[in-house]
Amino acid sequence: MKRKTYQISATFVLVIVAFLCAIFFANPNLSFAASGKNKSSSVDRLSAVEHTELQIKQLQGALKITEDQKELWDKLTAVMRENAKDMDALTDSLTKERTESTKNMNAVEHMKFHSQITKAHLDQLEKFLPPFEEFYDSMSDAQKNVTNTIFRTGKYGKSKRK
Repeated sequence: MKRKTYQISATFVLVIVAFLCAIFFANPNLSFAASGKNKSSSVDRLSAVEHTELQIKQLQGALKITEDQKELWDKLTAVMRENAKDMDALTDSLTKERTESTKNMNAVEHMKFHSQITKAHLDQLEKFLPPFEEFYDSMSDAQKNVTNTIFRTGKYGKSKRK
């Protein structure tokens, strides 16, 4: 029995990522759009800068960074902070743009809007990877295990489940 092999092009992957981001960023409650009213501001979201600062503090506590790693850690956190500021600026400008023209946006324009955010995330990952790889290479096996767990599960520290 012969197996068929499929090659996935980079374009296809980017289209899927953009589509998934559009779904992720979409608001499932569209009742505010029909009513012409703005969404409730009862839920305050953290800015990218605030979220990044929390991540940095959690990582620093979980990884127990040594003096020898401090310079590499500082380089990594500088990139994280820069990326967060850039994302906040992009989000602010796109949100204003979207708010002003959201009533007139069609589905294609919504997808283009979300593709801008996806491209920004990709650019930030490309800036993040070299200092992260350098820092990761400097880690002890125990630190690598903690880092792998954090990236795999999103949880800092040991789980209390049995």
